[in-house]
Amino acid sequence: MTKTPILQEIKDFLKRLSITIELDQRRVDGLPLERFSPEYSQMMWRDWRRHHRDFIDKKLLPTADAISPAVLNELTEIALACEPTRIGDVMLGLFAEVASGSCSDGELESAEQFFARLVKQLRDAPVSNFRQVGSQAAIMQWLPIVDPLLISRDPECGYRQGVGRG
Repeated sequence: MTKTPILQEIKDFLKRLSITIELDQRRVDGLPLERFSPEYSQMMWRDWRRHHRDFIDKKLLPTADAISPAVLNELTEIALACEPTRIGDVMLGLFAEVASGSCSDGELESAEQFFARLVKQLRDAPVSNFRQVGSQAAIMQWLPIVDPLLISRDPECGYRQGVGRG
């Protein structure tokens, strides 16, 4: 397998994810205040989205071309074999580690490190009968287009109705 097709799909996914996070913030900004729980912290969630976008735009995308062929090959296998929502859940966990500052300095500073860790966490995942027909289709299903960070699922938000997956 060549490096280019899966690498371009990963880069396209990251670009789309950054844009959908921004669009989600704009969509939430347009919701009436009564849709939110009294506990909702607009600044906290705005910062959460901004931290994710900064990580994608300033760390992952600029270093994506340096992802090793070995990681790309494993990522392709996982993309084709794992259920996309499982991959998305693990990915959200990694993003949360970065955005919250709970990972060690330098631990997830590049696309190589981020996707190697994703692969490592999914490598030993239970095998499912799920099979994708193509890696591009699988990758684009990892996270939803609306509410990609699944913020609306947090009980303190209150605007979940009709948003996100699940």
